[in-house]
Parts: sequence; structure tokens; C-alpha cells
Amino acid sequence: MNNARPRRNRKSNAIRSMVRESSLTAADLIAPLFIIEGSGLNVPVESMPGQSRFSPDLIVKEASELFDLGVPCVSLFPALEDGLKDSVASESTNPDGLLQRTVKMLKEALPELMVMTDVALDPYSSDGHDGIVDHATGEILNDQSLDVLANMAVAQARAGSDIVGPSDMMDGRVAFIRKALDEEGFQNVSIMSYTAKYASAFYGPFRDALDSAPKKGDKKTYQMDPSNSREALLEMQLDEKEGADILMVKPGLPYLDILSEMRNHTHLPLAVYNVSGEYAMVKAAAERGWIDGEKVMLEMLTSFKRAGADMVLSYFSKEAAQLLRQV
Repeated sequence: MNNARPRRNRKSNAIRSMVRESSLTAADLIAPLFIIEGSGLNVPVESMPGQSRFSPDLIVKEASELFDLGVPCVSLFPALEDGLKDSVASESTNPDGLLQRTVKMLKEALPELMVMTDVALDPYSSDGHDGIVDHATGEILNDQSLDVLANMAVAQARAGSDIVGPSDMMDGRVAFIRKALDEEGFQNVSIMSYTAKYASAFYGPFRDALDSAPKKGDKKTYQMDPSNSREALLEMQLDEKEGADILMVKPGLPYLDILSEMRNHTHLPLAVYNVSGEYAMVKAAAERGWIDGEKVMLEMLTSFKRAGADMVLSYFSKEAAQLLRQV
């Protein structure tokens, strides 16, 4: 007779909580925030219900509320006016630029908050690509982009960034950025590398928020093919050797297998980005009454932890932290 009865470990909330294998807390979350120039501005992102572009003063207020809820880190993404964009992303290194000023304000107001900044050309580029474009051929120039990326990372570190997040997917950029940071005395600034960043259709609402879509072509020559998994392990090995402190998988839900596989092959901390399209799908379905949005949100975030993530970048961070506080 088979005496196995797995249901005995499900018979009450108490026993379920005792045998639970994965847990989600506010401390696991990183909140992405969109910045715009101005003061007192809170401009909703239409394709991301509940999300807004904030002016720097309101970013400080929003970050303070997140920190009070137990969310330890925010990740900043600037939305610039077209007049500030050019083909070599010059504004990215401006010490008085929107991003750098916001980082300084956050660190002055909330010194214990971890501030992460994005390292890629697309928010600053008139071409909308993550690297420099050869306009004669349309090629995204890898090695020529590395200098810009490294200078951008140093400018962000000078402003007070705790973690730089190269999301560009140029080859060799982690080593290049690490060397530049160390030479400028920023040995303690961490690198969270977007290690396995796929050429995904789930980024649409994010690009709406920043107006950062490519003006020509797509990002398939540098972001990963969604069909590939072994390639993610190659990118992981390279980033480890080049000095990354934390590795990331992006997007989240369609790539849980990649996250799990990387967890089995690295001892470094792993992050996952619960991207804008994933957020928007849940919000849209919940608005129509087709799903319980709060339950789906928590189930989704827990799935990232179960698959091996140590931390989750999510637009649900504030909402989830509020719910977790009530549990």
C-alpha cells in the first residue's frame, strides 16, 4: 500500500507556510521609475495603468514611499526631449543632466536607498538604438559604443549611483565599464549586467514611456534571439569573467527556463526583469474582470523567486509591497 499523502502538507495555512519552498518579500523588489524634466509632474503612462513619468522632486517622494514599504532599490530611466538627443548620446554624460541630477537628489534625501541607473544609449540617442549607428550601413557599432557606455557609467557613479545596469548588450561592455569605474575610483559601484536580454515583443509599453523605440530597423543584431537558451549560458560566463556582480534575465515570464538554467550554473546573485508588457497584460485583463489582478501579480512575482531569482525588477513593486505588508 502506498502511504504517501502529499496533501497532508497542504491541509492548513499553518502547514503550508511551514513547508513553503519559495517566499516573496518587499526586500526582493527593485522598482523601475521613469523621470521627466520639470517640477510637480506626474504624467500617467497610458499603456501601463498605475505607472507614471515623474519629475525629479516627485521621484524623491515616490522613492521615499517605496523605501518605507521595504523596497530597498529603485532603477531610474530618463525620458528626454528630442532636442537633447543626438547620434552619440552626448547628454548621457552631462553632470547636470536629468538622470544625474535625480540621482544626486535621491542620495541626498535617502542615503540608505540603493539607486540603480541604466547604461545604454537608447534614451539619449536620436536613432533610438542601444549603441552607435553607422548611418551608411545601418550597423550598430559595438566597439565604438563601448567608450560612450563606459563614460556614461562613470558619470552615473559620480552622481551617486550604487549600481549601474548595462542593458545595451554590446559585447565586452562589462569589462570595459568595470575598468573605467575602477580607474576613476568607483571600485564599490556594482554592475548588474543585463546578461540574457532577449529581442522581445514585451517591451512595447516601456518604449512608449520613454519614446525610445528605434527610428530604423530593430535590435535583433545585439539583443538575443528568443529561440536560444545555450547562448544565455555563454553570455553568463562572459559577464562573470568580465566582473559583473549581479546577472539579469529579461523579460521574465517567457524566460523562466533561462532563469532556472542560469541559477544552476552560477553562484552570483540573479535578477529578473518583470517587463512592461507582462505588467500591462495583467493590468488589462484585471480591468476587464477576467482575472484577479492582485493574486496573479503575487503568483507571477513568486514564480520568479521559485525559478531562482534573488531579486525582481517590477512595475508591481509598490503594489506588491503594500499587499505583502498586510499578509
